[in-house]
Amino acid sequence: MCGLTAAGRGRRILILERNRGPGAKILISGGGRCNFTNREAPPERFLSTNPHFCKSALSRFPPQAFIAMVERHRIAYHEKTLGQLFCDGSAREILTMLLDECAAARVDLRTNVQINEVSHDGRFRVVTSHGDFAAPKLVLASGGLSIPKIGASGFAYDIVRRFGLPIIEPRPGLVPFRLAGDQLELVRPLSGNAVEAEVSRGRQKFRESVLFTHRGLSGPAILQISSYWREGQTIAVDLGPDRDVETYLKKRKRERPRAELKTLLAEIIPARVAEAFASGYPATGAANLSDRVIAGVAERLRRWQVTPSETEGWAKAEVTVGGIDTAGVSSKTMEARGVPGLFVIGEAVDVTGWLGGYNFQWAWSSGFAAGQAI
Repeated sequence: MCGLTAAGRGRRILILERNRGPGAKILISGGGRCNFTNREAPPERFLSTNPHFCKSALSRFPPQAFIAMVERHRIAYHEKTLGQLFCDGSAREILTMLLDECAAARVDLRTNVQINEVSHDGRFRVVTSHGDFAAPKLVLASGGLSIPKIGASGFAYDIVRRFGLPIIEPRPGLVPFRLAGDQLELVRPLSGNAVEAEVSRGRQKFRESVLFTHRGLSGPAILQISSYWREGQTIAVDLGPDRDVETYLKKRKRERPRAELKTLLAEIIPARVAEAFASGYPATGAANLSDRVIAGVAERLRRWQVTPSETEGWAKAEVTVGGIDTAGVSSKTMEARGVPGLFVIGEAVDVTGWLGGYNFQWAWSSGFAAGQAI
């Protein structure tokens, strides 16, 4: 995006790609269909030490601008939940679109290039496995640490440190949780089951699916809250959102006095999940359950306190939280303060979007901003 935008303004652009082919993260995203943006991308759906930093770039290249490009290339797409946009066909269509735009703007794209050294002596000099290059402007668009199997690395962080730019400590985001002890024993038999829930950490809440795994918890709601979680913290899981579970159970107790607790719970959550959360209570007819017991069951279901032991780490993280500190970068141009000509964009920067196309939108918007400024 940065290259095609700058080249479209008459700039001579060379893109050096370490992988054998470009767009690896595009190709694997959205189950191979690429959740390329969201209908809306308000700034409050992005995490950053400076929550205002993303506003400029997002306002100048909003989702509608990228959607217009997609439609111009006649790529069929559809909207899933919460404004998420996916290709009807393959994610490769999005990559092909960007490559076609680059080719039309005469961008020079070279793949399988290893960067050996970067220096600056009035011009940026890059020593590579395919020769040495020099230019007055250098853009770092090499992402963060998430999904190392497709080539992710801390390359951008290593480079900016040499130029004195600060780094906000990177950590995995949009990542499943691992549990331990009694909590793991509770969820392990439920592996493969999913339930709609509201998951919260502090004031931040997400209501989507929660998936039980053999190691802990995953699913959209868990991935979302993981970006706000720090080691040792507890999250709250409401397995009965929008329902007064206590009142419901008391009503069903009167209507079905012989039914066991797990049977009544199975009317509002999956049967295996109901059985797990009914464990520890008497396996007797509902008529024998006191109001105090029912209140306890409702509390457990509505305010299940989960303390993850850790996340699944970089291998399973979809994004990097943290990165190059925005305090050292212009929000309008993405140029590094104090290092004229050096630009940083995309996931390498301390801006992280929610699940649902927001991180791709930040890539497009920040790339456009730098491309306009070069």
